[in-house]
Amino acid sequence: MASAVRDMRYRGKQAVNGSLAYDLDYAVRERELRHAGEAPRTREKAKVYEAPRVLIRARQYISPLAALSVAAIMGLALLVLMSYVQLTLLSSETVELQGQLEELESENVSLTAQYQRMFDMASVKEAAEAAGMSKPSGTQMSHLDLSAGDSAVAYRQKEPGLLGRILSSLHGGVYAVVEYFD
Repeated sequence: MASAVRDMRYRGKQAVNGSLAYDLDYAVRERELRHAGEAPRTREKAKVYEAPRVLIRARQYISPLAALSVAAIMGLALLVLMSYVQLTLLSSETVELQGQLEELESENVSLTAQYQRMFDMASVKEAAEAAGMSKPSGTQMSHLDLSAGDSAVAYRQKEPGLLGRILSSLHGGVYAVVEYFD
């Protein structure tokens, strides 16, 4: 390597002996060398009173898209919250309706038993006889003979004139309005 340093091709303007790093302490060393041997200077610091500065931050720009996104997210959160409220209400109504269904089913069982007891054929026959009802006799029955063919006569009505049609449509319209508001 020593031979490489002596070689001419490495001694050009581009050749560097040492490190290429910046010497950050160069200015400090130079100042210390210039003032070497001098007595250190003492300065009296002047008292400077400064008014406290109010820090003012620059107004920040809010993107309309960001504001719209935040509003959309808040709207969706509100919708989710409202759907949970509705779900809770429906659940409580379902529980109430199931309780009512159980009550009605038990009431249905008792009413069905009562109905069957009331319409016992023996009790119905006794009640009918007590009311004076009896089976019809042969003279009270009449029979229809439907072996003959059917016949019907249809008559055509005369079609109403223009004035008649106007009056009937006006009557129908007035009737519809009155019926709507009742």
